[in-house]
Amino acid sequence: MKTVSIEAKSDDRFKGEVKAGNHTLYVDQPTTGGGKDAGPNPVEYMFTSLAGCIATVARIIAIQKRYKLNGMQMRVEGTFDQETILGKSTGNRPGVEGINVTLSIDAEMTKEEKEAFVHEIESRCPVSDNLSCVTPIKVELA
Repeated sequence: MKTVSIEAKSDDRFKGEVKAGNHTLYVDQPTTGGGKDAGPNPVEYMFTSLAGCIATVARIIAIQKRYKLNGMQMRVEGTFDQETILGKSTGNRPGVEGINVTLSIDAEMTKEEKEAFVHEIESRCPVSDNLSCVTPIKVELA
Protein backbone atom coordinates (compact mmCIF):
# COMPACT_ATOMS: atom_id res chain seq x y z
CA MET A 1 0.00 0.00 0.00
CA LYS A 2 1.16 3.53 -0.73
CA THR A 3 0.06 6.71 1.04
CA VAL A 4 -0.24 9.91 -0.98
CA SER A 5 -0.32 13.29 0.74
CA ILE A 6 -0.34 16.94 -0.35
CA GLU A 7 -0.30 20.21 1.56
CA ALA A 8 -2.50 23.16 0.57
CA LYS A 9 -3.25 26.69 1.72
CA SER A 10 -5.58 29.37 0.46
CA ASP A 11 -5.37 33.16 0.34
CA ASP A 12 -8.00 35.77 1.13
CA ARG A 13 -9.69 35.25 -2.28
CA PHE A 14 -9.97 32.02 -4.29
CA LYS A 15 -6.32 31.24 -4.98
CA GLY A 16 -4.94 28.09 -3.42
CA GLU A 17 -1.35 26.91 -3.35
CA VAL A 18 -0.78 23.17 -3.34
CA LYS A 19 2.50 21.41 -2.60
CA ALA A 20 2.53 17.99 -4.22
CA GLY A 21 5.90 16.28 -4.02
CA ASN A 22 8.46 18.65 -5.52
CA HIS A 23 5.77 20.63 -7.33
CA THR A 24 3.79 23.76 -6.50
CA LEU A 25 0.38 24.03 -8.14
CA TYR A 26 -2.12 26.84 -8.04
CA VAL A 27 -5.89 26.52 -7.94
CA ASP A 28 -8.02 29.56 -8.67
CA GLN A 29 -11.20 30.82 -10.23
CA PRO A 30 -11.41 32.83 -13.45
CA THR A 31 -11.51 36.60 -13.15
CA THR A 32 -15.20 36.51 -14.10
CA GLY A 33 -15.79 34.44 -10.94
CA GLY A 34 -13.83 36.72 -8.61
CA GLY A 35 -10.46 34.99 -8.89
CA LYS A 36 -7.23 36.00 -10.57
CA ASP A 37 -7.08 33.01 -12.94
CA ALA A 38 -3.73 31.93 -11.42
CA GLY A 39 -4.50 28.27 -12.14
CA PRO A 40 -7.20 25.83 -13.15
CA ASN A 41 -10.32 25.59 -11.00
CA PRO A 42 -10.83 22.50 -8.79
CA VAL A 43 -13.09 20.69 -11.30
CA GLU A 44 -10.55 21.26 -14.08
CA TYR A 45 -7.88 19.76 -11.82
CA MET A 46 -10.11 16.76 -11.17
CA PHE A 47 -10.49 16.25 -14.93
CA THR A 48 -6.73 16.79 -15.38
CA SER A 49 -6.06 14.16 -12.74
CA LEU A 50 -8.34 11.68 -14.49
CA ALA A 51 -6.72 12.32 -17.89
CA GLY A 52 -3.24 11.99 -16.40
CA CYS A 53 -4.13 8.75 -14.66
CA ILE A 54 -5.66 7.26 -17.81
CA ALA A 55 -2.53 8.18 -19.78
CA THR A 56 -0.23 6.75 -17.10
CA VAL A 57 -2.13 3.47 -16.76
CA ALA A 58 -2.32 3.18 -20.56
CA ARG A 59 1.46 3.53 -20.78
CA ILE A 60 2.00 0.94 -18.01
CA ILE A 61 -0.25 -1.55 -19.81
CA ALA A 62 1.40 -0.83 -23.17
CA ILE A 63 4.84 -1.50 -21.68
CA GLN A 64 3.69 -4.66 -19.91
CA LYS A 65 1.96 -6.05 -23.02
CA ARG A 66 4.55 -4.70 -25.46
CA TYR A 67 2.02 -2.60 -27.40
CA LYS A 68 3.43 0.11 -29.61
CA LEU A 69 1.44 3.02 -28.17
CA ASN A 70 2.45 6.16 -30.06
CA GLY A 71 0.20 8.39 -27.99
CA MET A 72 -3.37 9.32 -27.12
CA GLN A 73 -5.59 12.36 -27.39
CA MET A 74 -8.23 12.86 -24.70
CA ARG A 75 -11.18 15.08 -23.98
CA VAL A 76 -12.71 15.01 -20.49
CA GLU A 77 -15.90 16.91 -19.83
CA GLY A 78 -18.84 17.10 -17.48
CA THR A 79 -21.60 19.47 -16.39
CA PHE A 80 -22.51 20.77 -12.94
CA ASP A 81 -24.94 23.28 -11.47
CA GLN A 82 -23.07 26.45 -10.47
CA GLU A 83 -26.16 27.71 -8.66
CA THR A 84 -25.78 24.88 -6.14
CA ILE A 85 -22.14 25.79 -5.43
CA LEU A 86 -23.15 29.44 -4.98
CA GLY A 87 -25.87 28.44 -2.50
CA LYS A 88 -28.63 29.75 -4.74
CA SER A 89 -30.19 26.36 -5.40
CA THR A 90 -30.60 23.07 -3.58
CA GLY A 91 -32.24 21.20 -6.46
CA ASN A 92 -29.07 19.50 -7.68
CA ARG A 93 -25.98 18.02 -6.13
CA PRO A 94 -22.85 20.20 -6.34
CA GLY A 95 -20.77 17.63 -8.25
CA VAL A 96 -20.67 16.99 -11.97
CA GLU A 97 -23.60 14.98 -13.27
CA GLY A 98 -21.31 12.63 -15.15
CA ILE A 99 -17.85 12.59 -16.68
CA ASN A 100 -17.31 11.72 -20.33
CA VAL A 101 -13.86 10.75 -21.55
CA THR A 102 -13.26 10.54 -25.29
CA LEU A 103 -10.04 8.77 -26.29
CA SER A 104 -8.24 8.67 -29.60
CA ILE A 105 -5.55 6.00 -29.43
CA ASP A 106 -2.61 6.13 -31.83
CA ALA A 107 -1.50 2.50 -31.90
CA GLU A 108 -1.36 -0.41 -34.28
CA MET A 109 -4.42 -2.15 -32.84
CA THR A 110 -7.74 -3.27 -34.22
CA LYS A 111 -10.91 -1.63 -32.93
CA GLU A 112 -11.55 -4.70 -30.75
CA GLU A 113 -8.01 -4.56 -29.31
CA LYS A 114 -8.45 -0.85 -28.54
CA GLU A 115 -11.76 -1.55 -26.80
CA ALA A 116 -10.12 -4.26 -24.65
CA PHE A 117 -7.23 -1.86 -23.96
CA VAL A 118 -9.66 0.86 -22.79
CA HIS A 119 -11.51 -1.66 -20.60
CA GLU A 120 -8.23 -2.66 -18.94
CA ILE A 121 -7.30 1.01 -18.43
CA GLU A 122 -10.65 1.60 -16.72
CA SER A 123 -10.19 -1.45 -14.50
CA ARG A 124 -6.74 -0.31 -13.31
CA CYS A 125 -7.03 3.51 -13.06
CA PRO A 126 -7.18 4.60 -9.38
CA VAL A 127 -8.54 8.08 -10.17
CA SER A 128 -11.35 6.64 -12.29
CA ASP A 129 -12.08 4.16 -9.51
CA ASN A 130 -12.24 6.92 -6.88
CA LEU A 131 -14.56 9.00 -9.04
CA SER A 132 -16.90 6.16 -9.94
CA CYS A 133 -17.07 4.43 -6.55
CA VAL A 134 -18.02 5.87 -3.20
CA THR A 135 -14.79 6.81 -1.44
CA PRO A 136 -15.19 7.98 2.15
CA ILE A 137 -13.95 11.54 2.73
CA LYS A 138 -13.51 12.87 6.23
CA VAL A 139 -12.95 16.62 6.74
CA GLU A 140 -11.87 17.56 10.26
CA LEU A 141 -10.34 20.51 12.07
CA ALA A 142 -6.64 20.43 12.96
